[in-house]
Formats: sequence, structure tokens, C-alpha cells
Amino acid sequence: MSKEYAYSEIFYSMQGEGKYTGEPTAWLRFFLCNLQCNGFGQKDPTDPSSYILPYQDINPEEYNRIEDLPVFAYGCDSSYSWSKKFKHLQHKETAEVIAEKILDIVPNRRFDNNIHMCFTGGEPLMKHAQQASVDVMQYFNDKGQRVPSVTYETNGTQPLTEQFISFWKDDPYTELFFSISPKLWTVAGEKRDRAIKPIVVSEYADLCPETGQLKFVCNGTTEAWEEIEELVDMYRSVGVEYPIWIMPIGGTIEGQKGEIDGHIPAHVIADEALARGYRVAARVHAYLWENIIGK
Repeated sequence: MSKEYAYSEIFYSMQGEGKYTGEPTAWLRFFLCNLQCNGFGQKDPTDPSSYILPYQDINPEEYNRIEDLPVFAYGCDSSYSWSKKFKHLQHKETAEVIAEKILDIVPNRRFDNNIHMCFTGGEPLMKHAQQASVDVMQYFNDKGQRVPSVTYETNGTQPLTEQFISFWKDDPYTELFFSISPKLWTVAGEKRDRAIKPIVVSEYADLCPETGQLKFVCNGTTEAWEEIEELVDMYRSVGVEYPIWIMPIGGTIEGQKGEIDGHIPAHVIADEALARGYRVAARVHAYLWENIIGK
């Protein structure tokens, strides 16, 4: 395991979104993503000329740690995990070193039935990240660490490699869970042909028919709800039967409360999601720790 992999941060917190909300979780955030999601939080996500993007105005030389960066209310709230501007804050280490750092933050340096693992990004299913995560998990297995559940927080655009599929088919210890968050044109500003890949997601469902979720970030507009309904039909048509979660937009507590211009309050979006029969993924970590990176 001499190859080095790029990542942004390792931290220990709880899962704040979706099925495993509240579970103590070790996180590995990979560096690089194929999407940017600059439309998040914008008045009109479909009009890039109107975007407010605070991360572009930051002087990266003023920051030596990711933890010191602000949480951005507009655009991707983790732009530090893909923007070249923050490349100097990334780490490059072998899977063995990464795995040991993860163990260092887990209570008693031991995974047990209550400690989960989450690979996020960036995009954790880009080829380099797939290989890195498999190498990390293989290291845990070799050391007798039994991780009960591993989640990949993915945008659902990256095909799975043969190495990835083979590892997870043969792993006897760990539940594999895909948390898929397709990026909407009407919310994230990502064009359909780049961001929506139902056939790719069906590959995930072939590997894990029962353990996954489709999680749509929603700004509460009529256009967003219409797009979600259309996409649900598309994913269902290729055999993806994962439950649907709606996550109100807002990487900051102010955004969740609707205190930022153009944001519909999270509780209004949640009410509509429930009325449509969908589950609601509240950003619990945002409510508990407010605007803090690493939580």
C-alpha cells in the first residue's frame, strides 16, 4: 500500500443526514469532484451569471487549516474539497497512514457495533477514491477491525470499478450503504447530462439492492419539486427502489432558517416533503454545531 491518496479531512462526529442520523461516525473526505454545485443557495440556480460565490473571494494564503475556513452560504458548502484554490490544504498519504489516522479518532481505537464509517467528498466514487477506500477497508479487515456499516455519500455519476465491486461482494463483515444525492439543475445548477446518471445508480442498486437512499437537496421551489418527481420516475424506471429523502437546502443554520435572501425555511420544505410521502433529512449537525467544518 505505497500509493498515496489525496483527501481533505478526517474527523469524528455523527451522521447528520438520512437513515443513519445520530450514529457516531468516522469520516474521510476525499479531494476532487466532477461537479461544483455553484447553484446551491442562489436566487436563480439556473442563471450562473447571477451567482454569489464567497469561496472565490477568499485569499487561500490566509488559511493553513480547513477547520479555519468559513462555511459558505452560497455555492457548494464543501468547495474546499474540490477547488484548486484550496489544494494546498489537502493531504496525500498512503491507505495505511489514512487508516491509522481514522483509528486515532475512533473511541478506544476500535470500531464496534455502534461506530460507522463514511466516505464523502468531493466525490468518493471517483476512481482514485474507490481504490483508496477499498485499500483502507482492506487494512481494517487485516487488522481485525470490524466496521459494521460503511456509507458512500455520492452524487451518483461515477461507474463502479471491478476492484470495488469485487471487494464489496466478498467482504463478510460490513454493510455497504450508498447515500446518493443527485444534483438538480433547479437547485445545484448542474446540467442534466452531467449530473443525472440513472444507469450508473442502477449499478449501485445491483450491488446493494436494499441498502441505499436517494437524497435530493431541495430549495422548495415549484421547479425543484417538479424536477424531483421527474427524476424519481427515471430512477424507478431502471430498477432503483431506494427510499426517497428530501434534504432542505442550507449549509448554514441561517440558510436552514430561511434567514438568507432567497432561502425558503427548512420547515416549509419539510412540510411539503411529508405531504408528498417522502422522508425528511434534516441537517442535524448544522443545528447542533452551527457553522463549523469538521462536524
